[in-house]
Amino acid sequence: MSKITFINTFGMEIESPKPAFQFVPDWYKQHPSYLGSSKKTPEWNLDGPKTTIKRCMPVFDAISAGYIITLPVEIYVSIQDVEGKKSQLFQWPNDLKIIDFHPIEQALNHPLQGNFAYPKFINPWGIKTPKGYSTLFVQPFHREAVFTILPGIVDTDTYSSPVNFPFVINDPTFEGYIKKGTPIAQVIPFKRESWKMEVGSEKEFKEQHGISQKLHTKFFDKYKSMFWSQKEYK
Repeated sequence: MSKITFINTFGMEIESPKPAFQFVPDWYKQHPSYLGSSKKTPEWNLDGPKTTIKRCMPVFDAISAGYIITLPVEIYVSIQDVEGKKSQLFQWPNDLKIIDFHPIEQALNHPLQGNFAYPKFINPWGIKTPKGYSTLFVQPFHREAVFTILPGIVDTDTYSSPVNFPFVINDPTFEGYIKKGTPIAQVIPFKRESWKMEVGSEKEFKEQHGISQKLHTKFFDKYKSMFWSQKEYK
């Protein structure tokens, strides 16, 4: 099993990153698995019982992939007028620097740009991965949040200093608290490999057709029971 190391660079005790499966969102936990009262009495369509997103393993794999870094302090977001221009103000209850900014000009045409300078979470954690492994940093998947970080990939086998997380507040009029412990980044290590694309031939078509036919031999958990592989993040 490969190892990822998180290094606390803040010099104080803070909540450490944890596997993402420990942060499964409440909406997902509480969602029914089947349309109908249960697996025994689901609603049906021509393809079989009607299942929900709760039974979709690709969604589960995304939610539980990698590790989650959380916000070490509470933050209050407000909007103020500075020299006749509206700006976002971020406040937190101690001297720990947790927010910095990038000028809006650095990514003026980015689709997430919200007419403010880009705030960024100062990440307390350096990350070290084995040789040949990089790390994808993304907005935590399938979770409600008032902000969205800008995704990025870093070669954490050679660069183990903290990677900060530029973000935007999704609603530019938002004012309120972002709670301590809020997931701010999903950290997914992966092995670097070179790839070459090709378009499949008749052979690949027959292969995928056979997979589709196999799926039609079961009512429940088709992909999970026949094709899915469990992923481990400890």
